Amino acid sequence: MPAKKEVCGVSGCGQDAVRSVAVDKAKDALQGKSLTADFRRVHLCREHYRAFRKATKKDRELERLGW
Repeated sequence: MPAKKEVCGVSGCGQDAVRSVAVDKAKDALQGKSLTADFRRVHLCREHYRAFRKATKKDRELERLGW
């Protein structure tokens, strides 16, 4: 039995998902987009994952430096 393909959790986007991220972080980063999510994770396609990474770049840099 083949594994089920996940689709992007952004409303209106039907592309295949490549990554999943935490719902609360995705809501902060992708403001203006409505998300359809499972319990705590939302699946994102390549395009929306790149937008998520771009929006959270500064936060991730600060998190890495926090020691």
